[in-house]
Amino acid sequence: MERYFFTSESVSEGHPDKLCDQISDAVLDEVLNNDPKGRVACETYVTMGLLIVGGEVTTHTYVDVHNVARKVIEEIGYTHPKYGFDFHTCAILNAIHCQSADIAQGVDTGGAGDQGIMFGYACNETEELMPLAISLAHKLVKRMSDVRKKGILKYLGPDGKSQVTLEYKNGKPFRVDSVVLACQHTEDILDKSGERITSKARNELIEVIARPVLKNLIDKNTKYYVNQTGKFVVGGPQSDTGMTGRKIIVDTYGGAVPHGGGAFSGKDPTKVDRSAAYMARYVAKNIVAAGLAERFQIQLSYVIGKAEPLSIKIETYGTGKFSEAAYTKLLRDNFDFTPRGIIKALNLLRPIYRNTATYGHFGRTEPGFTWEVLDKVDTLKKQAARL
Repeated sequence: MERYFFTSESVSEGHPDKLCDQISDAVLDEVLNNDPKGRVACETYVTMGLLIVGGEVTTHTYVDVHNVARKVIEEIGYTHPKYGFDFHTCAILNAIHCQSADIAQGVDTGGAGDQGIMFGYACNETEELMPLAISLAHKLVKRMSDVRKKGILKYLGPDGKSQVTLEYKNGKPFRVDSVVLACQHTEDILDKSGERITSKARNELIEVIARPVLKNLIDKNTKYYVNQTGKFVVGGPQSDTGMTGRKIIVDTYGGAVPHGGGAFSGKDPTKVDRSAAYMARYVAKNIVAAGLAERFQIQLSYVIGKAEPLSIKIETYGTGKFSEAAYTKLLRDNFDFTPRGIIKALNLLRPIYRNTATYGHFGRTEPGFTWEVLDKVDTLKKQAARL
């Protein structure tokens, strides 16, 4: 019997990198709200007391970057100096300029906004057709945020991380081997030494955050690592710098498959780093939902200024029913992989991106995640029956 372990991690909305992703996408949403044809490549950097927003934006609308950034910081929960970063008092520097005309002349004609490779993936491990480890890791940090915002655990701060290690048997996950929770907190739950959280608080974090998410996947041998250094009082931008696009594995499939290397947040959908990755997920999810493979990965590649992808590569990990050539023809017959085709099919010129910047871009059920819709299943089944 084959037995192995696999791990994925996630980070909370208050993690410095995710704070930056959300601000970059909030700027994008603000542009698209009034100018759907606006071009945005927005990057954010944060450190103790300072946030810098830069990049390239070409639009006929006005964006109050300072106001957008402070609103995001406030909504995340950095509302008091006790968290080491405060939306009232942090300095904000706007360093945005216009997109290069050299790039624009290739994109305006419908070409890709850059070269690159993008991956899409789906599998039958979860209801949302995502790898189980990353799905659980996201749910843990989402639970962490919910219990903080609802006041269930009043001592929690905005920053946090999770990590889940699954044990597999014969290619199927069957139990959680270990759980990592790193939860920023106030000094209220430190023991007398001031160096560690109390055992009561540790158990509370396990019972209130971990168990409701992991449920029957945990057993008596599951290991818990909760604030493993002892305490996590200093967090957020006070303890660590953050930048847009540094959590690309968290954003996608948790390391279960390759990543093309391009980040998503802050980029309008003419940038295939983002839009083609969304299309690739849309394709993979519909293929798996149609029963045409248990695991499906697609790689796309583009060159700046050219609309059609340079290549399409399929991987089914031995679960496929057809040749790669047959899958490729099926996909080309049913999906438009040009930037304009992707934008139209997925309705991407809308202010939907702030919500994608936390808890993963894939496996989501909220409105706006059009690449998660299973509207090609029946068509794919019918056409596959003729292959």
